[in-house]
Amino acid sequence: MADELHEEHRPAEVPSVDPNAPHLKLTPKALEMVKAMLAKEKLGPEMGLRVGVTGGGCSGFQYALNFDSHKEGDTVTMQDGVRIFVDETSLPYIAGTTLDYVEGLHGAGFRFDNPRATRTCGCGSSFSA
Repeated sequence: MADELHEEHRPAEVPSVDPNAPHLKLTPKALEMVKAMLAKEKLGPEMGLRVGVTGGGCSGFQYALNFDSHKEGDTVTMQDGVRIFVDETSLPYIAGTTLDYVEGLHGAGFRFDNPRATRTCGCGSSFSA
């Protein structure tokens, strides 16, 4: 019983980084904001930024961002100490994308610059490829 309890509290293993993974770049401002949010939420070293694509939005696909841990099939990269997880379904749609954080009169938020997007909408969070 004591061994079972000890097993439950063991931290999850942090996956290795794939240096040959297709590149998803975060700008310095995006990295700063992600690090600040990770610290604010007091998330452990197994956690990172999950970047994905889901069906929907006004252009066909929409981007998804959240904090998560490694899942089977993920491509894992690291940029300036931040782990980035991308699932195998999303990877072809976002490889080569730059994620930025912008602040303006209409608010602040993350912005995707995706060279694979053939059409985007005004909100900046959906696209078609």
